[in-house]
Amino acid sequence: MKIAKNTVVTVHYKLSDAQGNLIEESSEPMVYLHGGYEGTLPKIEEALDGKEVGYNVELQVEPDDAFGEYDSKLVKIEARNRLPTPLEVGMQFEGTPDGEDDDEQSLIFTVTDIADDKVVLDGNHPLAGIALRFDLTVGEVREATEEEVVHQHVHGAHGHHHGEHDDHDDDAADEFRSHPLH
Repeated sequence: MKIAKNTVVTVHYKLSDAQGNLIEESSEPMVYLHGGYEGTLPKIEEALDGKEVGYNVELQVEPDDAFGEYDSKLVKIEARNRLPTPLEVGMQFEGTPDGEDDDEQSLIFTVTDIADDKVVLDGNHPLAGIALRFDLTVGEVREATEEEVVHQHVHGAHGHHHGEHDDHDDDAADEFRSHPLH
């Protein structure tokens, strides 16, 4: 079966920077609904469209087609006492960029440094500003179910689950690291 709109694609991948330094190697494959549903980068969909199981490609994606350019305006310094304790580098908080209205879309800020009574928060994606090199191998291709197309994402193994456990109890485990900033 060829990869086309409304197929579920399973891809094994290695992610490196443009210099070949390994960033991530999949222990579990990426599984996404093909066809513009934002389950993966558009450049990856473009490279895999029409391909079949076993296809392998090395693809370089520039920042504009991945996670954007690094924006120094998305780095802010907050007073340590405005954030919860315990506080560690790598923790994440939801907030809005400085100078933005509260109506603006919030971002996830990552704690990148803690010094005395100040905390550096970065609203950029960790891979912003980096040209990325993907080594992709198609593992499986199948027709999406009607429900997956309606919901616009994959269900089942490695996908999203709907049902009796949709009360977001699994989010409770992440509660310690993600708090809103006001």
